[in-house]
Formats: sequence, C-alpha cells, structure tokens
Amino acid sequence: MAIVAYQVLLPPIRVAACAMLFNVLRLSRRLDRTWPALGRHFRRMVLMFWWSVAMRLGQRLRDRLRGESKARRNDPPAPLSHTDIAPEVLHLPGSESPVVSVIIPTYGQLAFTLRCLASIQANPPATPIEIIVVDDAYPGPEAASLQQVLGIRLLCNEVNLGFIRTCNAAARAAAGDYLLFLNNDTLVRPGWLDHMVALFVARRDAGVVGSKLIGEDGGLREAGGILWKDGSAWNYGLGGDPDAPEFNYVREVDYCSGASLMVRRRVFLGAGGFDEKYAPAYCEDSDLSFRLRGLGLKTYYQPRSVVVHHEGASHGRDIRHGVKSCQVSNQAAFLETWHDVLARGHFLNGTHVVRARDRAFDRRIVLIIDHYVPQPDRDAGSRTMIAFIRALLAAGFVVKFWPMNMDRTPGYTDALQDLGVEVRYGPGHAGLPDWLRTNGADLDIVLLSRPDVAETCLPLVRSLTAARIAYYGHDLHFRRLADEAERTGNASRRRAAEAMRAREIGIWRDADIVLYPSEEEAAVARPLAAPVVVRPVIPYAFAASRDHAVRVVPDLPWILFVAGFAHPPNADAAAWFARDVLPLVATRVPAARLAIVGSHPPAAVAALRGPNVTLFADVTDAELLAWYQRARVAVVPLLSGAGVKLKTVEALWHGVPAVLTPVGAQGLPGVEDVVSIETEPAAFAAAVSALLTDDALWRRRGAAASGYARERFSEAAQRRSLLRALDLAAPPSPVHAGCVPASAMA
Repeated sequence: MAIVAYQVLLPPIRVAACAMLFNVLRLSRRLDRTWPALGRHFRRMVLMFWWSVAMRLGQRLRDRLRGESKARRNDPPAPLSHTDIAPEVLHLPGSESPVVSVIIPTYGQLAFTLRCLASIQANPPATPIEIIVVDDAYPGPEAASLQQVLGIRLLCNEVNLGFIRTCNAAARAAAGDYLLFLNNDTLVRPGWLDHMVALFVARRDAGVVGSKLIGEDGGLREAGGILWKDGSAWNYGLGGDPDAPEFNYVREVDYCSGASLMVRRRVFLGAGGFDEKYAPAYCEDSDLSFRLRGLGLKTYYQPRSVVVHHEGASHGRDIRHGVKSCQVSNQAAFLETWHDVLARGHFLNGTHVVRARDRAFDRRIVLIIDHYVPQPDRDAGSRTMIAFIRALLAAGFVVKFWPMNMDRTPGYTDALQDLGVEVRYGPGHAGLPDWLRTNGADLDIVLLSRPDVAETCLPLVRSLTAARIAYYGHDLHFRRLADEAERTGNASRRRAAEAMRAREIGIWRDADIVLYPSEEEAAVARPLAAPVVVRPVIPYAFAASRDHAVRVVPDLPWILFVAGFAHPPNADAAAWFARDVLPLVATRVPAARLAIVGSHPPAAVAALRGPNVTLFADVTDAELLAWYQRARVAVVPLLSGAGVKLKTVEALWHGVPAVLTPVGAQGLPGVEDVVSIETEPAAFAAAVSALLTDDALWRRRGAAASGYARERFSEAAQRRSLLRALDLAAPPSPVHAGCVPASAMA
C-alpha cells in the first residue's frame, strides 16, 4: 500500500507543495510594509527550509554564488551626474576593418559623451567596431576636447544639422556592415553590442534590433515600444523591474528607441536612412521600423543588450520648448503617414497589452505548462517540449512557458528566452491564477504536459480562460506501470497502474484535445476519452543540417546505450543488458564494450562498470553526438515502458544500426524492417554480435535506419503533425481591434 500511495500521491503533493511555497512567500511580502527586515529574514528561512527538504540546498547555494559573481561583474555604472572623465585617458577599441560602426551624435554635453565613451572602453565588445563621434557644430570647445580621445573617428559638421540629418550623414561615412546609433547620454553594459549582432545572425528577417534601456536608479526605461491605433506610444515596461520575466525574452516589437538602435548599413541606406521630414528629432525610429516592416524586415527587442539611458539629457523633458517640442508635431505626422497600417494591425490604447507587446494582433498565443523548464540534454520529455516550442514558433505563434516549480533554471531558461519564449518564474512575480486573470482572455491554446501538471492546472485554466486545452501525456503512464506489474508480478504496482488509469481518464475527459506520441497509444486512449478528440503527434524533430555523409564502419566494437536515468525503466534495462546479454556477446566478440551514456545514473547503474562496461554521465550534446558517430551498435533493451523512445529515434537518425526489445520499438510502425527486435537474451546477443562483425549487414541496416528516421522525424514533418493535431493549420481571425479584454473592464 505504501508503494501505491507513493506512486499515486507524490506528483500532486509535489505540485501542491510548490504552490503552497509560492503563496507563503507572497503573503510574507505583506510584512515588508511594516517590518521590511523581518519579511526578508522570514523569506530566507522559508526558502532554506524548502531547499533542505527538497535536497537542493547545495545546488541553490552554488547558483547564488555564481549569481553574486555575475552581479559583481555587472554592477551598475556610476550615475551620469558624477565623476568627470578626462578625454586624454580614453583609448577606444577601434578597428580598421569594423563589423559595426557605432555612431554617437553630440551637441554639447561633453561630460555625458566622455562618460559614454568611457563605458565602451570599460566594456569593449568582441565584435570589431569603429566609433564615430559627430559634433553637430556646437559653438564651444567640445570638439577640441574630443580630438584628444584615441580610437574614435571624430566628424565635425560645418553647420548644425540636427539629430536625424547628423545620423544620416554619419551612416554614409561609416565602414561597418552594421550601424549602431547610440545616444551620448548612455552608458553601455557588458555584452551590449555583441548580443545585438548575434540576434541579426540568428534572425535573418531582422531589420532593426534595440536594447533594454534602464535608468541610473536601475529601474526599467524601455523594453521595446508599443504603438497604438491612435499613433500614441508606450515605452513598454517603464518603471518596472528590469529582471521581470516579461522584459527578458527576445521578441518582435513595433519599434525600439533610437537611444540604442542597430540596423544593417546597406538596409538603412537603401531605405533612405531616417526620414528627414521628422527633423530635427523624434518618431524617426518608429518610422524606420514601419518602413522596414513593409520590406519584410522585423524590429526585435534584445534584452541581453543593456544600456543605461539618462533620459532627457540631450533635449530635456518639456515638450513646450526646444527640440522636445517637435515630439508632438512629429507624432501627428507619424499618425498621418501610417494611419491605415495602425488602423488595421494595432489595438486601442492600453488594451490587449500581452498581445500588443508581441505584435500578436493576428497571431495565436499558446501557453505551455510543464513541471519545469525543459532540459533537452537531460531527458526525452524535455526534447519533445523543445520540439513543440520550436514548431509553434516556426509557424508564427507566440509561445509562453510556465514551469510549475517557478524556477529560473540557469542556461535552460536563457535558451528559451533567446528563442523568443516568455518564461515565467518567481516567486517574486505574479502566480498562475493572477497571471491568467490578467492575460487569460488573450490565450488561444493552453498545452498541459504530464498528469500531475494537468490535474493541478486544468480547473484553473478552464475557469479563467476561454482557450482550448490540449493535454500531452508523453506516454500512457498506466500502461507502463501495468507492464512492470505484469513482468514482476508486483500486486502493489498493479494497484498503482489501476489508480493511474483512473487519473489519466479523468484528465482526458476534462481536456479539449488529447495528444500522444503514436497512433498505437492514441488508439488505446481514444475509446476511454470519448467524446474528446485524441490524436497522435510526432514527438521528436531533428534539423536537416544534421544530415551526415555516409558513415564509415567504426574501428572499435562499441555498443551504445543512451538513457535518462530519472526514468526507472532505463536502469532495469541497463542491468538486464549488462548482466544477461553482454556476457553472451563477449563469447562471440571478446573486444566488445558497452558505453552507458546518460544523465543522473543511480548507484545501481554505476555498479555495472567493469572491464567491458563504461559509464559516461551527464554528457553534453556535442559529446553525445560523438558517441553516435563512434558507436557500432545502439541497443534499447527496455523491459517495460510506453511511448516513442527518443534513444531509438536518435540512433536511427544518426544511422546507427540498432537492436531493440519490443518496448524499445513501441509507437514506430514499420521499424521492424530496419532494426532487429528481440526479447530473449540469447537472440538479442546474436543480433548485436552480427552487427559487430558483418560490415555489409552493418551498412545496409545503417542506411535503412537513417532513411526511416529522416522520412518521419524531420522538423517540417513534426511541425505539420503538431499543427494538425492542435487544429492550428488554418490562419487565425485577427483579434477585433475595438474589443476590450475582460481583465481591463474588471
């Protein structure tokens, strides 16, 4: 009974405990109003207790130390109003063959310009640059002072041209492939320029890339811009927390501020530069983004490029006087020019913000909820979720990801944000109920992953959104437990399987669409879930760029078993092969060696190591690829399980001949034509030995395996499969621009 209780109750208890932790921490913040120190110490005690119970204290302490080290490297610069810089001490990193031309227009304000240049000197990019400083005919000694700065190109206008004309003239004189327009009242932070260039390389449709702008006090000034139907604009995020999830993922935006703006030089000049009808300044950055969008080029916000902006230093903040007064008249000119575009594809002021910030007027928004941020180099389920995310993004959808543990997992969260996915994390930010109340009306699909997540979130999503709810189970959990019970004769395991069956049926009947990784499993669920639609979906996708040349027969007889050992059946499979099959192989091929390559190996797997068994734990993707290229045979000796096995598909994709048990071949129709499928140790050993010794057989099986995988598991095939399964193949109807979300009327 104890085992049954563990199997049935642990997942919902774990999710409920995470939710309780979040609520306790949120309530503790009320103490901050009266006793801030007490509230802070209380939260630390709660988190220390939680991490100790969850056996994660050591990892959290290591993460904290790494975070503090990073924070020390990225300390905010001194306020702009302090510390004068002598021009003769500056030596900027100029290149004779620049990739980027940094253009800094100036009109007086020498102290600001020197501090801007000093910040570049302190944070030099890896990308070769030239720095062009333009003195716009200021009647003072500034130009003479700037001539003392080493490493810059100083251009001096004979007459005052104003900001826009100065930028256009400097662009024509620039030598770099990219132009970075940078206000002189800014300070750059580490990575400010390199991350912008990287985004251009990653996104071939990028026309403009803008930075995250923060103030001297560390508060957010802008995370991309929103333009509304009436031509008014928001500096999105103004006054917010620059570390909040909604401000820290790459996304397409209406415009980015010209305070730090990168564009390809040939594109900028080909478009005629900034439109001089907006001279001397204001709205030229928005207009450029709109003109380039008409050419099929997008404007992207890059949160990893961080620039401190002393707003108002150049033109002040009073719109009644000076250059600042042009802001109002230029907004009117911008509205007149782009009225039809704004009317067709933008929202009323302040409505549908979650859509407006992502330019999702006519794009679907998909929320994915899973137990943690995918770790694709650690488990097959994560590889599936990453494949789903990539497929949805490639099809033009906006994707939000909610990990139930609310962890900002270092590296893995960053990877999703770089793809353009908003990843929610906390506990210092809104919880799922509050977030759904605010944004649920704009969601089109909510995809729930795994039974424990679905049981917790289904009622909440159903009550707070009108979105269709899809459930992806990864495999039939009850069938896997039933297989284990049948194999072992364990009565408690059989009861656990029956309890899981009831849980899964309940989830199916509460969802709108149910997905499984094969028609084999969908056929089992379909009659039990009726009338809910149950469909198969391709779970894995491989990039066409990984199409290797014909493989050469490996020199050494390595046998490869790849596994994520957080999944218990993998440990049983490793033990069965090492103890029952490998000795039989060794009688035929004495030099044969087994490489067990996987994450989180338990002690039982570590104990299998010996003269002909080697364990390689927690390898990188590059190391795993090397093993597929080195291996002579891949084995998938699973004795129980369900779903399509990544290890099987991956071996086939790489053209590695494979020997499987029937469980290893589940969900792959026709795979028996390209691999050996065996149950008994002697037959399994004979099939492995044949592939280790017969080169002709090895070549035939490898070519057949590769062809099988490439036909079924390409990125294009997986994307078509997912969109069909979710009924997302047809384009959506645009959100009515005049409607107001329920959350805005509350």
